[in-house]
Formats: sequence, C-alpha cells, structure tokens
Amino acid sequence: MAVRSWPERLRAARKTALVQDGKRKIHYLFEDGKEMAEEYDVKTGQLVSRRWREKNTLGGSGKWQVEVGEPTSPLLGALESELIKESSSNPVFVRKDTLSSFQWRIRNLPYPKEVYSISVEKEQRCCVIRTTNKKYYKKFSVPDLDRYQLPLDATALSFTHANNTLIITYQKPKEILAAEEQLQKELKKVKAANSGDGDCKTQ
Repeated sequence: MAVRSWPERLRAARKTALVQDGKRKIHYLFEDGKEMAEEYDVKTGQLVSRRWREKNTLGGSGKWQVEVGEPTSPLLGALESELIKESSSNPVFVRKDTLSSFQWRIRNLPYPKEVYSISVEKEQRCCVIRTTNKKYYKKFSVPDLDRYQLPLDATALSFTHANNTLIITYQKPKEILAAEEQLQKELKKVKAANSGDGDCKTQ
C-alpha cells in the first residue's frame, strides 16, 4: 500500500470536535493509532495548541507531547510546581504560530539581539540558534515542513529580540497556507458538540 500524504492522512482520520472556552478543539485519531489534539481560537481561526500521543509498548496511551503551545500542563502537582519555580530563570522554548507564520519564542534570554544567529541546516532538516557568547545553543525542526515534505528555506527565517525573549519567525510556504485553508473548510464540516454537554460529535 502506498504511503499516504499528510493531507490524505488528515482527511482519513476520525475527528471529534468540541467548542469550549472560546476555543474549537479537534481530536484526530489516525489509522496507526496515533492521536493529535488541536485547539483553534474561535474568533480568529488561529492555532493555539497542537499535541500528539501514541500508544506505548504495552498498548496503552502514552503521554501527550506538545508541538505548539505552552509546554506545561495547568494540572501540575505541588511538587512539580515547586521545581518549576526554582528553575524559572532557565530559557523556555515555546512554539506559538500565527496565521501566516510558524513562530517560536524563547523566554529568559537577556542578551542583546546582535549576540544571536539563526541558520538552516538543510541536510539535518533543522534550524540552529547560536550565540556569540556561547551561552545558548539549540536545534529545532519544523515538523509541518517534514509532514508536507517541503524543504527548509533560509530566506523565510527571521528573528527579533524584546523583553528578554527571542522571537523566531518562519514564513509559511504557499503550499502549507493553501493546505491549512483547505483543512479549515474540512473542519467546519465536523459538527461540534455544544459546550454545555460533555459528548463530542464524531465524523
């Protein structure tokens, strides 16, 4: 059987929807058992979060892995909260997209803008953040480009720095903008459960 493209996999996935707290929440169950959960702002249609989960070796559900949105769960235990407080000065890497771009924010980076350089490693299919003072180094991929099998384009990458936060922007290629527009049309066909009742409607 031929490997399905990402748009085909999205269309084939079993989808459930729920509107709650000003967000439209979509849950995808793929044929291979993987799950994806997305949240969109109801007013703007902007992606707020995306998480992934797959079965563990025993066949049970694994932990959710955050791709877009805040990495920490609001349901943290007291001990975890204390640990996070202690390390609150460490850099925090978060992806927050806009409608036209992928965007990453790294908080707690106090160095001036001229210290940073961001490059594209095409063979490794990742972006690399370096600092001239050797205080911060990070590699990160753009999973969306991998899923659509599109190349990394260094000219689409830019960054700025303000309020101790490094903001990296990658302009979405036209192929992804078109695919996302099509996906939004598909998702509108998935009837959402009313926020008052607990059941999700399934397509």
